[in-house]
Amino acid sequence: MIRISVDAMGGDYAPKEQVEGAMMAVSRIKDIEINLFGDEKTLRALLKDPTRIRITPSEGTIPMSEKDPIGAIRRNRKSSMAMALSSVRSGEADAIVSSGATQALIAGAHILVGRMKGMKRTAIAPIIPSVDKTGTILLDCGANLEIRPEHMVQQAQFATIYAKEVMRVDHPRVGLLNIGTEEGKGRDLDIEVHRLMSEDAHLDFIGNVEPKEVLDPPCKILISDGFTANIVMKTLEGTAKGLGKVLKQELSRGVVGKLGLVLSIGNLKRFRARLSAEAIGGAMIYGLRGVVIKAQGASKAYGFYNGIRQAADIVRQDVIGKVGRVFEEGV
Repeated sequence: MIRISVDAMGGDYAPKEQVEGAMMAVSRIKDIEINLFGDEKTLRALLKDPTRIRITPSEGTIPMSEKDPIGAIRRNRKSSMAMALSSVRSGEADAIVSSGATQALIAGAHILVGRMKGMKRTAIAPIIPSVDKTGTILLDCGANLEIRPEHMVQQAQFATIYAKEVMRVDHPRVGLLNIGTEEGKGRDLDIEVHRLMSEDAHLDFIGNVEPKEVLDPPCKILISDGFTANIVMKTLEGTAKGLGKVLKQELSRGVVGKLGLVLSIGNLKRFRARLSAEAIGGAMIYGLRGVVIKAQGASKAYGFYNGIRQAADIVRQDVIGKVGRVFEEGV
């Protein structure tokens, strides 16, 4: 069985959606068992079906607005997030899924799970929607606002293994998000990353990719620093929501428009689903000794279920072990 710890108290809609997502997960995924960390009384009242789900009592929650994430983790070792992270380090669990505060989760993962040998910087790497419906890895989405070029190369190596093992892409190509496709474009950081990736035999690097291609890129992996990629991700999310509202407004105009809205309701639902982060589940934090999935703070049950499904896939494919072996060989 794959053992997954869930920070049941972290997130905008915790713990209701986390518990419902966990129940959905065990009903659909037969080789997992889940450990919910949180307020025992509250969780037991929500847990209608305890099949392959147990509860571990914790004390307190790290707030989403936490300004001192490192201090919060150190002061609150009995919080749901800290205890769930510790269960991965101790070997009690194979993975953790949390919708809690991002920076607290990153800090806690470094302190309580630990960075894998040879990995210099972690990275948050969500899979964003794509026109071909297979998704694109976008990194780093917030773990490192400032970073050295060689660390980005290493993150691309990790993403390449992830794409091969979890996404089943035989030859994943890597693109560098930049302001132009020509070599020599961008900041000093981008120019040096371009040079290093071009020389790396372990990467299928295609060069610079402009943000206008983010939904239909010529590659499976898009990489930039944490500041830039985070802006791209949030712009994409906001644009998707905005376009959905504009479409609904226009289709609601006049009798013909309203008729069109009725006839196209199925298409609109599919449009929303294809651009929804709920269907993806979460973002793996690359570079740790264990599997840590950051689900969106606003995740509902379906989104949290997908975060658990994603975690199980990563464990099943031994992504951490495969990356570690590659780094040990001197990549």
